[in-house]
Amino acid sequence: MLVLGDAHAADRSKRRALHAAYDAADAEYALQLGDLMHYDLPIPTYFVAGNNEDFDVIDALRSGDSPDGVRNANLLASTVVERDGLRIAGLSGNYAPTQYEKDRSELASERRRHFVEADVERAKVLEDVDVFLVNESPHGVDVTEDYQVGCRYVDAILRELEPDLCLLGHHHEHVEGVYGDTRVVSLAPAWDSYYTLDPRTLELERYATPSE
Repeated sequence: MLVLGDAHAADRSKRRALHAAYDAADAEYALQLGDLMHYDLPIPTYFVAGNNEDFDVIDALRSGDSPDGVRNANLLASTVVERDGLRIAGLSGNYAPTQYEKDRSELASERRRHFVEADVERAKVLEDVDVFLVNESPHGVDVTEDYQVGCRYVDAILRELEPDLCLLGHHHEHVEGVYGDTRVVSLAPAWDSYYTLDPRTLELERYATPSE
């Protein structure tokens, strides 16, 4: 299966790079780690929402609707899908302490990018998860940022689910770490790299995204 980091594909050059990665991988389906920003995709793609999205589209997908211009974009919002014998789940959104305890209906405009407590609680009761997708980092990943990286609510999900692999977007950097018994991989952005994941071994291979 194809695995992609942040895409930011509202930008035309990054959209071309995204489609170049799809073409190069020639996979049947894909996983994507947020900041997708383009929802007409060539193959079924299971993704988590990041902090940069069309949030009208994200809200529609949360509700089970498929707006015009959306094709093969499947949101994982504290939900799980099974493909090739793997159970793949995801938490959509990023953390904000001022928004966390609110009901999702209270989030407006760009604040819709955040996850809330109810999202975390729904994720924590998912069963038999092998791979977890997130756009907010747990602790244990040494990415390069000017702030301390690691969210205790993502930690709590990983403690409950104990997935073998957690795939992380947002930081635009390839870094590997661990949280408990879970291997955590922060992915490079899609315009730089694409990855393939072996569903039998969970081996992740990285490739350079073809240039335009």
